[in-house]
Amino acid sequence: MLTQFGATAESLSKASTMVFRIGTDAHLYDDPDDVSIAPLLDSKFESEKCEALKRLLALIAQGFDVSNYFPQVVKNVASQSLEVKKLVYLYLLHYAEKRPNEALLSINYFQKDLGDPNPLVRAWALRTMAGIRLHAIASLVLVAVGKCARDPSVYVRKCAAIALPKLHDLRLEEHTAAIEEIVGMLLKDNSPGVVGASASAFASICPNNFSLIGRNYKRLCEILPDVEEWGQIVLIGILLRYAIAKHGLVRESLMLSFDDRGIQSPEKDDPDSDLTVRKPFNGASFDVCTEIADIVARSYLEGPDKYLARLGHVNQDSIGLDGSCITSAKSNDDVKILLQCTSPLLWSYNSAVVLAAAGVHWIMAPKEDIRKIVKPLLFLLRSAGSSKYVVLCNIQVFAKAMPSLFSPYYEDFFISSSDSYRTKTLKLEILSTIATKTSISSIFLEFQDHVRDPDRRFAADTVAAIGLCAQKLPDVANTCLEALLYLALSESSNNVVALMGEEEILLVQVIKSIMAIIKQDPHSHERVIVHLVRSLDSMSAPAARAMVIWMLGEYCNIGVLTSKMIPTIFKYLAQCFHSESVETKLQIVNACVKVLLRAKVEDMSELRLAISYVLELAKCDLNYDVRDRARVLKNFLSHCKGFNYLEEVDNRTEFNDLTYVFAEYLFGGTKKVPSESFSYRFYLPGSLSQIVLHAAPGYEPLPEPCSFSDDETGHSPTNVHNDHESNEIDDSDEISGSLDEENTSDYSSGSVSGEGGDSYIASDSGEDEEAGTLIHLSDDAPDSRDHDRVSVNNSSSGLMDSGELMSKRALESWLNENSGSGQNSSNLSHVQRSLARISIKDIGQLVKPKSYTLLDPPNGNGLSVIYRYSSEVSKVSTELACIHVSFSNNSEEPMCNIFLAEEKPIPSPDSSEKSGSPSESVLVSHDKEATLIPMEEIDRLNPGQTADRVLQVRFEHHLLPLKLVLSCDGRKQQVKLRPDIGYFIKPLPMDIESFLKKESQLPGMFENIRRCTFSEHLNQQNDRDEPPQKDIFLMICEKLALKMLSNANLHLVSVDMPVAANLDDLSGICLRLSGEILKNSIPCLVTLTLKGTCAEPLEVSVKMNCEETVFGLNLLNRIVNFLAEPTQ
Repeated sequence: MLTQFGATAESLSKASTMVFRIGTDAHLYDDPDDVSIAPLLDSKFESEKCEALKRLLALIAQGFDVSNYFPQVVKNVASQSLEVKKLVYLYLLHYAEKRPNEALLSINYFQKDLGDPNPLVRAWALRTMAGIRLHAIASLVLVAVGKCARDPSVYVRKCAAIALPKLHDLRLEEHTAAIEEIVGMLLKDNSPGVVGASASAFASICPNNFSLIGRNYKRLCEILPDVEEWGQIVLIGILLRYAIAKHGLVRESLMLSFDDRGIQSPEKDDPDSDLTVRKPFNGASFDVCTEIADIVARSYLEGPDKYLARLGHVNQDSIGLDGSCITSAKSNDDVKILLQCTSPLLWSYNSAVVLAAAGVHWIMAPKEDIRKIVKPLLFLLRSAGSSKYVVLCNIQVFAKAMPSLFSPYYEDFFISSSDSYRTKTLKLEILSTIATKTSISSIFLEFQDHVRDPDRRFAADTVAAIGLCAQKLPDVANTCLEALLYLALSESSNNVVALMGEEEILLVQVIKSIMAIIKQDPHSHERVIVHLVRSLDSMSAPAARAMVIWMLGEYCNIGVLTSKMIPTIFKYLAQCFHSESVETKLQIVNACVKVLLRAKVEDMSELRLAISYVLELAKCDLNYDVRDRARVLKNFLSHCKGFNYLEEVDNRTEFNDLTYVFAEYLFGGTKKVPSESFSYRFYLPGSLSQIVLHAAPGYEPLPEPCSFSDDETGHSPTNVHNDHESNEIDDSDEISGSLDEENTSDYSSGSVSGEGGDSYIASDSGEDEEAGTLIHLSDDAPDSRDHDRVSVNNSSSGLMDSGELMSKRALESWLNENSGSGQNSSNLSHVQRSLARISIKDIGQLVKPKSYTLLDPPNGNGLSVIYRYSSEVSKVSTELACIHVSFSNNSEEPMCNIFLAEEKPIPSPDSSEKSGSPSESVLVSHDKEATLIPMEEIDRLNPGQTADRVLQVRFEHHLLPLKLVLSCDGRKQQVKLRPDIGYFIKPLPMDIESFLKKESQLPGMFENIRRCTFSEHLNQQNDRDEPPQKDIFLMICEKLALKMLSNANLHLVSVDMPVAANLDDLSGICLRLSGEILKNSIPCLVTLTLKGTCAEPLEVSVKMNCEETVFGLNLLNRIVNFLAEPTQ
């Protein structure tokens, strides 16, 4: 092509590709090993940073690991460019779960961005914070979500709803109530997009908390058509479950059709218990298979597994509901509005929405109104090719319980050549279910074409469908039987040498369908059995031969023809017995017994030799199953009339009679054939479980009818009080006090911190305690700064109504709302109370820091290394923690050259390029600073000897262990030094006034509260003999202070208690401790408040005030953990 110009098809293709790539970012995918990314990330130009970030995201899309750029990307989170910030957030969101500790370094920037005027930036920051799956910042994320849930932007509120399930996945029980309150608040939103996302959050977090739905049920039904499609699916399921849990099942619905006789007309007895016909008001007839409707209803309510487990003990006439669990669709307003709001969704473009809406009408609508779901489902069948199989799976259940729904539309289920095999089989089953006398002729014409289909497996399924139609419609049974017999004879003649494969599958299914039809009326189909027996010689399929022989033995006495041909058939079977399959041999042996038990006396002589010969052959067969069965059955026959000579037995009449009765029971009379079984496993319409026919993860059956009472709907006084308490979350940012101007995100941890006024403040008159004084009294009232936390109720709906049209001034006032509003609130009058300050003598001498094992003797060849953190402060650097290490030789030989050294990391090519400004020092590691000050080497350690050394260590993070190498006698072993965040601080001496002043400057997001149980004082009281009452307070305060100082390097500021307290009441005792972080000297203030009595475990409220929010939260969690743990 155009060879004169040197152009080829390949070059033209490349040229066209290049043309289409012009103006796009396709070039970003060209070079996976681009070395210019690192310099671009450190560039001063935003466009170059944006280009580098795009290349990183392109590499992520191709599956490359680019996590080595994490430090350089994180420091760009402070960029003022929206495009760069968005790309950084996308990168962080991808690697937040893989590298959560590094992502924590940028948590302060996320909090600042949560107060950005741009709603997109606020949403990006919230998404990234929620993507960092760490318990340490769960409280921060909860506060951020509570703030964004009241954001004026719809998009931000939607992101808050999406973040709630991520927060709930951390499994923090103390935050469960707060999360559910935020879900309830978002469900009240006026935006359909927010309601859809909050419905998904409700389904993931608290699917059974119907009190949140009861408050907004009618408004949720009204907003349902406007919610996004995937939110509609979840919301429909929630509303359906609420309606059943609140009102029960609908009397006129299909779910109670099996119980109509017990509810509507108990005086009438319907003779046909399996199929009842009802006449609705419009005069159209519909039939309901009550047996299947019963199973469907029970499966929906209990789950198929639970229902099948007790299927044999179920009363089939009642589902076990009383009259109070049944409602009416005509008189119940909640059911009416649910059906009305879901009716338009039956014609949704989303097939999943159509199935969800159809499921509501299938379960809740009266039977005469269920027909409205038929045409939408058939429309899906014709339009949505990808979801055709899913729709057919649900139609199959509907057709089984109510065949008349789809009977007029049987042509819609005719098979198309483009259908998959699974779709074809479903259509065949549906056609056999909805077939009627008027449509059976057209359906049979359709089946005739498919019997000759090249796919013999599908042809066998068609034969099975023909058999089902013949069993359902006895009028056409003879016609079906003739066609199947002709097909069987033709298949057997054309399949003499066929192996077990597609052809044989068809023949086996034909014989199986014929056998099922004959079971209905064996006496009228004797000639069919004769024809099949005559064609045995041409059948090669073992399963087909076995079924024909079974019919010969089962129906050997139904007519004259079969009785005459049995001796000849058994002679034939005896000749070919050695070449038969095991399956066929077993049926031949069984047939011998059946024939002899039913044979007449005059025919017995003709059968003796042939059957005796067959049983002798079976006794000598190579298969042990055949041999064992032949021996057992021959023993049976030896006790039958006319066959005593087959085996010598004692003439015991009683034994003979019992064996004969047993043989008659097994092989004698013809038993009544049960009806064809069908699938009993039904799941809710539209669910994944209905497709896979087992309970998929997350599947829940319908709630128990009327299990949700009226007093749980949220309208009772109790719930009104709870709603008032939930304002701690809704209005958590409106608190007293002020934040520093440099912090732009004004968040409060009201939902986390709870009450802020549990501490009691004493005067400074007794600040300089005397040596002999134990308790100092004062009459000062508590500082009002600790108690004037008055929240003002904001109307979140007002913000939602304004939407995106808020003025800039109003938006700025919302973003920067501070606690100044609290100044307008009324001043609360405080009751003055006297406080006593307890002075604990020599508390420092009683402190015993906890010890940890670095290396145990079995792993260290006899060397034991134990370390404990010291309260000393390093003189080399404030960032170094001092650790006392003890080396013990537990072996019988001396050890030499023992020392600990830092593990040398593998140098990375980018290490030389990592640099940053001082403002970025929190984002990158200090590569030039030493992690471990070299330790003095132990030259020799004799057996039983112990040597102590002091390590000065700088940890990269307060949660990450430090990898060290322990050398001993020339051998090196890797060990890990676990950080203890309690010793990442040093004591900060201060008086009570300084403590309270600094505490008042750290409210809101810098304050967090957790509660725990302290019970160590109970053991100490039990050990004492008649302890004096006056020592209980001092003993408990001393125990609690020792617990704190032994696990954290803090300074005990004060221990206060109310003077007017009862002798046994410890409520109000307050301990204050202070410290500062080694790295940056930021203060950490800890306040412990007790509640309870001496004879029971105490509830300890631990409050942490710290500007380093992540560090403060981790330290708070550490304190709560060791307070709850018993002392070793």
